[in-house]
Amino acid sequence: MSKVTPDMIISDIINLDRGTIPILLNAGMHCLGCPSSQGESLEEACAVHGIDTDELVKQINSYLEGSNK
Repeated sequence: MSKVTPDMIISDIINLDRGTIPILLNAGMHCLGCPSSQGESLEEACAVHGIDTDELVKQINSYLEGSNK
């Protein structure tokens, strides 16, 4: 099972499992298609958007654990 970390690039997270898109959108990241998402880490994007990185990583990994059962 893959696990998301704060230093992962957003586009890599999306490519890992497209089901992560709603989680990112609900967290307030509405620019998933922008060029920054191709090279910006999750931690960097969270800092820009004022999102708690640890909480978002927890939510994504919880989803990934459930989708791989």
